[in-house]
Amino acid sequence: MTLHPILAALRKHKAGVVLIALQIALTLAIVCNAVFIIGQRVERVNRPTGLDESDLFLVSQQWVGAPSGDDPAGAEKLDVMQQEDLAALRNLPDVASVSPTNSIPLLNSSWTGSLSLKPGDKLAKGNPRTAYYFTDEQVFKTLGLRLVAGRAFTAADVQHSNDPRDRPVVIITQALADRFFPGESAVGKVIYSDGSSAPSTVIGVVARLQIPSAGGFGSDFVWNSTLVPVRLDGSYARYAVRAKPGRLDAAMREVTPALYKVNPMRVLDDDSIKSFTDIRARAYRADVGMAVLMGVICLILLCVTAAGIVGLTSFWVGQRHRQIGVRRALGARKIDILHYFQIENLLIAGIGVVVGVLLAVGLNLWLMTHYEMTRIPVAYVVTGVLAMLAIGQAAVFVPARRASNVSPVSATRAA
Repeated sequence: MTLHPILAALRKHKAGVVLIALQIALTLAIVCNAVFIIGQRVERVNRPTGLDESDLFLVSQQWVGAPSGDDPAGAEKLDVMQQEDLAALRNLPDVASVSPTNSIPLLNSSWTGSLSLKPGDKLAKGNPRTAYYFTDEQVFKTLGLRLVAGRAFTAADVQHSNDPRDRPVVIITQALADRFFPGESAVGKVIYSDGSSAPSTVIGVVARLQIPSAGGFGSDFVWNSTLVPVRLDGSYARYAVRAKPGRLDAAMREVTPALYKVNPMRVLDDDSIKSFTDIRARAYRADVGMAVLMGVICLILLCVTAAGIVGLTSFWVGQRHRQIGVRRALGARKIDILHYFQIENLLIAGIGVVVGVLLAVGLNLWLMTHYEMTRIPVAYVVTGVLAMLAIGQAAVFVPARRASNVSPVSATRAA
């Protein structure tokens, strides 16, 4: 089959060709970038935190009328109150382990700073940012962290303070260890936090521990976490609690009466006790919503484009009823008529995808400039091109098959 009659026919229907080609181009540009955004959101939602997330929950509470902790006596009082809470929670029948903490991954409440290899080097360009987790010796058992080098905290390492600037020992993530000490062990090495002149000795390295921020703020240092053995003195306290296997709901129900029994002068409501499953769902609610919205938009655009191709081809089949009949009378087979419309659609779709690739790249560059998007991989564009061509061929098949079934006799009579 030669292309000359197809091109001649398309020149007679320029408006329809341009409209369908533009529709395919716009659909390709939007769908490629939308699928890329969906892929990024899905990857973010599914990335591991480094925790054993099952049977884990968080308790957040605040004492009423507690001392400020600015003086030694007040700080000691606050620490006693916190240790009483920890003891009460650890004695619950359905609780396996408890650790005080200022935050946990995905909570979107963080204490961040910077690390360096030199004292007093807080503002030096290139120093990695980190999120601090202030906790105690039971943190590994409670959070389910995996130690890959060195040792965990002991009770002798743990201090208490309302302003923990001195951090004699710390445990860092593998990401920070690789950043500071590539190709060698970080255990026993010294680092400095937040421009301090007081050294912090690295005593251990954990495989992975995500920072509390789930959004764009921490995207550049998502795995840069530092564990510090300090119980924070304050009127507000958080406790990470690991329930015994399968006893999560029971353990969560036991917390409120147990803490009120220790000290009723506190604020502790229904939202104060959250499972890690709920924390993860809340952290990624916007990402899931964005992925669903983009998916719906893609589906609508693809359906509208396919419907447009079906409608235009059906219209052309009706207009060319006599010509189709004449070709059949002259010996054209059904498969020839089918191929004619498929090749015609392939030419239109080909023009559309070429323009669509340019639009997709341009849209991606615009998103990179205004919304901190990354460059779209070539694989997404190539897949989008192949998908649009396949959808076009599938959409044109039904009207093209109907055209191939036109009877030469009935077409002649219709003329």
